[in-house]
Amino acid sequence: MKKIVIIMVISTMSFACSQKSKSIDEKVNELLSRMTLDEKIGQLVQYNGFWDATGPVPQESNSKRKYNDVRQGLVGSVLNVYGVEQVRKLQEIAVTQSRLGIPLIFGMDVIHGYKTAFPVPIAEAASWNMQTIEQAARISATEASAAGINWTFAPMLDVSRDPRWGRVMEGAGEDPYLTAQVGIAKIKGFQGTDLSHSQTIAACAKHFAGYGFPIAGRDYNTVDVSKVTLFNDILPPFKAAVENNVATVMNAFNVLNGVPCTGNSWLVRDVLKNTWNFKGFVVSDWGSIMEMATHGYAQDRYHAAQLAIEAGCDMDMESYAYRNDLKTLIEKGVVKESLIDDAVRRILRIKFEMGLFDNPYKYCDKEHEKVILQNTDYSKEALQSALEAIVLLKNEQSLLPLSKNQKNIAVIGALANDKDTPLGNWRAQAVKNSAVSVLEGISVYTNDYVYAQGALVHTNAAGFIHTVNINTTDKSGFAQAIAVAKKADVIIMVLGENCFQSGEARSRSDIGLPGVQQELLEAVYAVNRNIVLVLMNGRPLTIPWAGEHIPAIVEAWQLGQQSGNAIAQVLFGDYNPQGKLPMSFPRSVGQIPVYYNHLNTGRPEGFNKVFWSHYMDIENTPLYSFGHGLSYTTFAYSNIVLKETKKGEYTITAHITNTGNRTGTETPQLYIRDVVASVVRPVKELKGFTKVTLSPGESKQIEFKLQRADLGFYTETGKLNVEPGDFEIMIGSSSSTILLNTKLTLTE
Repeated sequence: MKKIVIIMVISTMSFACSQKSKSIDEKVNELLSRMTLDEKIGQLVQYNGFWDATGPVPQESNSKRKYNDVRQGLVGSVLNVYGVEQVRKLQEIAVTQSRLGIPLIFGMDVIHGYKTAFPVPIAEAASWNMQTIEQAARISATEASAAGINWTFAPMLDVSRDPRWGRVMEGAGEDPYLTAQVGIAKIKGFQGTDLSHSQTIAACAKHFAGYGFPIAGRDYNTVDVSKVTLFNDILPPFKAAVENNVATVMNAFNVLNGVPCTGNSWLVRDVLKNTWNFKGFVVSDWGSIMEMATHGYAQDRYHAAQLAIEAGCDMDMESYAYRNDLKTLIEKGVVKESLIDDAVRRILRIKFEMGLFDNPYKYCDKEHEKVILQNTDYSKEALQSALEAIVLLKNEQSLLPLSKNQKNIAVIGALANDKDTPLGNWRAQAVKNSAVSVLEGISVYTNDYVYAQGALVHTNAAGFIHTVNINTTDKSGFAQAIAVAKKADVIIMVLGENCFQSGEARSRSDIGLPGVQQELLEAVYAVNRNIVLVLMNGRPLTIPWAGEHIPAIVEAWQLGQQSGNAIAQVLFGDYNPQGKLPMSFPRSVGQIPVYYNHLNTGRPEGFNKVFWSHYMDIENTPLYSFGHGLSYTTFAYSNIVLKETKKGEYTITAHITNTGNRTGTETPQLYIRDVVASVVRPVKELKGFTKVTLSPGESKQIEFKLQRADLGFYTETGKLNVEPGDFEIMIGSSSSTILLNTKLTLTE
């Protein structure tokens, strides 16, 4: 056996050496020419972790088959196998025991950190700071790659207008421009400038496409949108990802306009691969190939395999359709082998770009793993990300910030003492209960507070709260909370969702405060109105009562491991909040979808006293609009100037002044409106933003640039159309607070 292994290693090394002077395409083609049909199909197969690779060979039939497939070169990738020891053992089997020694790619959902938990993605997007977002992805890649991972299933680029959909926590909100910028930042952070560097990992733009527009906000549900909406609102972040060299793309689960995305040849082959010239590979989502039969689009798994490969899905994640059915489809002449070859080329190209053929064990350094995961502290960066993500929604009578000498504080809410919920969903290898709680953060500033859960939860033996199971019926803790509130000078109430009430398969029909928390809030308010409400959640919530009655509201999302410290620094004024909402907060579920970049109706507000587009019982506007976010200081905008610097290129400048008494950071936002077009355009479209930090009384000039193409839109054929005419140019502190405007007239 030793002789066989040595011969195979020498053969693999010889092949690698002979390839060094050739281009990647030449290397791919040469390797492809040596592969059997079974080995080609094997590259299209991805298995979930199935075996403790440091233990004996599995005897359970399914696991044993997967093991044998790896040994025979019939697997291209595995997911959820991590840790240098595990990764190296499995990689050794693939490289030293298979005929051609083709290395595996190791994937994992590294969404907002690997071991260090950063804010959940919607919270990261609230920072509107692409450098901070890129840095978090860079650290995530550093940690994940140290543990043997070289591929992440992120970023999620699904624009969504429906906060009932649980996966809004995993994206960047309702706007295609902001989502695209966040996606670019994350791709740069994950992949760096060189995918072969041992501390970078391949990114994956998901879910292609329309997944964020499910009917009724229910996960995996049907999507039915016009091609105008598809090209203008859904696809732009994916196009931007391709233009920024994202390595891989993932199919969406959903049916899009009648066709499952995994089998949608027009979407994947025509748009992604041909029109956009995407060179990477496409992976199915978990089981999404087989699910085409459940949709009623494929007759069975065999038929689903045919539809998926013809549509351009290159790798099968856990459907076993390619593994079991592709060879028969080819042998019977149903599927052309050239389709297999194209998929294999794409996968091999990424493996070569990652440098896996030069060194299959480049991600398997145990000392490096120890240094990075045990001895490197990224808490400073995690704290900065958390601070920038916090959004001040409301602050009547400047209740915040609290004085550092504030006495007699009541802290109420089970989430205030929760060390797990701040880690959020999709937390990779973050250690459970490792987050700084709000109580711990407050304790840095004062011990003059009394805590009451309000809605009771249980603790474990160590005294830490497990992830809070929000109480839905028990009000027995209300009496203590009310008693504490009566005696307090100020109350900090921490309410919201636990970390598993948003995320995949966590859609909610009612997105108000879960359980008895709304009743608790109203009961406390009845005895003491001096309340600061801290929201901890993974999606926008409907909080109309709080919006009307509570004087100060802080949107704190699920901020990762430094959550409590970040929240306390904002509450006590050591950090001036600067976050802006990436997604609107509706007044009512009945408004959904409610989003800033809507179209005008023929009967908008002001058209008529009765017969206009509105609800009889609620305003049309959201409670808090996209881009909204307050500061402990104030800003004045003035002197907007638009200049055409050269044909088709425009510069817009304005002045921002800090008119308050604290240093603060503002995020001016540039919006446009195409007044008259051959396709009706939104009332506003975000086209730029910047961040500016000003001392009290200080002014600065800000600048935005617009290209002619920025004024265009996509037709239903996918063609970019730039039409002459008038455009409104607007600068504001949010989508609903436009402070400056001017006009641009575009000629032929």
